[in-house]
Amino acid sequence: MPKAADPISRPVPLDGVWPALPRIPASMLVVWRISAFAVWTLLCAPIQAVLLALPGRGKARLPVIYWAGCCWCLGLRVRVIGAPIARHLPTVFVSNHSSWMDIPALGARLPACFIAKGEVSRWPIVSTIARLGRTVFVSRRAAGAARENDEIRRRLADGDSLVLFPEGTTSDGARVMPFRSAFLAVAESAQPHVLQPVSIVYDELDYLPVRRADRALFAWFGDMELASHLSGIARHRGLRVTIELHPPIDPAGGLTRKRLAQTIWHQVAASAAEIRRNRQPGKGPA
Repeated sequence: MPKAADPISRPVPLDGVWPALPRIPASMLVVWRISAFAVWTLLCAPIQAVLLALPGRGKARLPVIYWAGCCWCLGLRVRVIGAPIARHLPTVFVSNHSSWMDIPALGARLPACFIAKGEVSRWPIVSTIARLGRTVFVSRRAAGAARENDEIRRRLADGDSLVLFPEGTTSDGARVMPFRSAFLAVAESAQPHVLQPVSIVYDELDYLPVRRADRALFAWFGDMELASHLSGIARHRGLRVTIELHPPIDPAGGLTRKRLAQTIWHQVAASAAEIRRNRQPGKGPA
C-alpha cells in the first residue's frame, strides 16, 4: 500500500485566486468603532478632570494619549513628515482645516491645545471634551477680543502650545481657503513664541489614494450632521492622514499681520496640493 504524502510537504495547487478573508460587515464596524470611541472617552474623561485640578504637566500630556486612542478607534493612521516640532519655545501651530477629524489627528501628534470658535462651547458632548482638553474658545466679536487675547497670552506664558485654524471655518478638503489675518493677532503677543505652519490632508481611503470625488467623505462643512458624518467615516478601512510640519517662523521677523497670513497660507496650500497629488513635497510621488 503506497505511503500517504506528508500533509505539510504535499504541494498545494494555486490557481491565482486566494480565498477571501472574513470581513466585518460595515454596519458592525460602525458600531464597534463608535462604541470603542465612547468607552475610551469615558475612561479618559475623569482622569483628565482630576489632572486639571492638580499642578504639573499631566493635564497637557493625557490629551495626546487620548487623541491617539481616538485615531486608533477610528482606524485612522497618522503620518507626520517635514520639520521637527519647535520645542525651545511655546509654538502656535497654524493649520488648514477641513474636518472635525483634524482634531484627533493633530492632537495625537502635537502637544498643544486648540483654539476654537465660541460656538463649539455650546455643542453637546463636544464642548465637554473640548473643555477637558483645555481648548481656548474665541468669538468673532470685538467685545470679547481683549479677554480672549489675554487668555492666549497667559497660555503662552505658562508654556502651552496652541493650534490655530485661520481659515475661520472648514473647507471641502479640495483646497485651502485664504487665511484671515485677524486670526493671527496671536502673533503679536509679547510672550516669546514661534509660529509653525502645518498642512493636513487625508490621502488614503480603503488603503488607496483618495480621489477628488472622495474628499467630501472626510470634509465636514456646511450643515453636515456630526453623527451621520462619523458613521460614514467609520464604515471604511485603511484611512490615512498626512501632516506636514513646516519650518518655524519668528513672528517678530518684521512681517505685517496680513503679509504673515499670506506667507503661511501659500506654504500650507502649496504643500497640501502636493500631498493631494500623492506626492511627498519636494520628493515626487510617495
